[in-house]
Amino acid sequence: MTDRLEVTKTYKLLIDGKFPRSESGRTTPVLSNTGDVIGHVSRASRKDLREAVEAARRAHPAWASSTAYLRGQILYRMAEMLEGKKAEFAALIGATSPTSPGDPTREVEAAIDRLVGFAGWADKYAQVLGCNNPVAGPYYNFTVPEPTGVVAVIAPDEPSLLGFVSLIAPVVCSGNAVIALGSTAFPLASAVFAEVCATGDVPSGVLNILTGVRSELLAFFASHRDIDAVHAGGLSLPENALLRAGSAENLKRVTTREMTRDAWFDCELCLSPWWIEPFVEMKTMWHPAAS
Repeated sequence: MTDRLEVTKTYKLLIDGKFPRSESGRTTPVLSNTGDVIGHVSRASRKDLREAVEAARRAHPAWASSTAYLRGQILYRMAEMLEGKKAEFAALIGATSPTSPGDPTREVEAAIDRLVGFAGWADKYAQVLGCNNPVAGPYYNFTVPEPTGVVAVIAPDEPSLLGFVSLIAPVVCSGNAVIALGSTAFPLASAVFAEVCATGDVPSGVLNILTGVRSELLAFFASHRDIDAVHAGGLSLPENALLRAGSAENLKRVTTREMTRDAWFDCELCLSPWWIEPFVEMKTMWHPAAS
């Protein structure tokens, strides 16, 4: 017997490489499947979102101009750090979400493989999405993809880790800076993933992670004028309509993934370079050919 009280962890936000609490001071308790409080997560506000967007915008130019090799190496480093925390992630997913035995480990392993897969695409997607255009005349004409800019990611509730990773990886891979909102129902996976980023050499501001209530923040994601695109999964029909209606006013590109839980495990579907394509802009260049 002991009279010691355990310290219940409060998971912070990740903004500009730092771990602040929400400026609102709000937190949300995280309950285990047995109803016990096993932690708290910060509940992000509109101001937190604004600060995350500002951090992403500052970080974007350097990240967009970094080499494809470097971006691939950093994604691979994130996979390494997630591998080292595999048991921790499997335990927290199993403790907080309704899964069958073996499923949490399978989800973590799929998330690791997803990061490795997009690390491999970092220096290859340009050849798949770009092209050398045939033209009449002594010129070369190339179309090459360039990152869109600042992209918001809105994760599905389930699978909380794999869905989150599957949405951020193609966006980061292509040189965009990200503001990601984790699962509302099961936020611990994205909160702990922030710690993976901190030790995974991710440059400050490139990946900013918020935890909070999707219904509270969705309209702000849609209406924010400095967010260039949105990558979302698991939205309801009203949420999808709200996001698209708000984005129509400022012309941000919205891509949604409406998939079953099992579909997130489909590598052929989720590791396609066409998951990268919505987050790049095509630039065409002319160059004189040698006579």
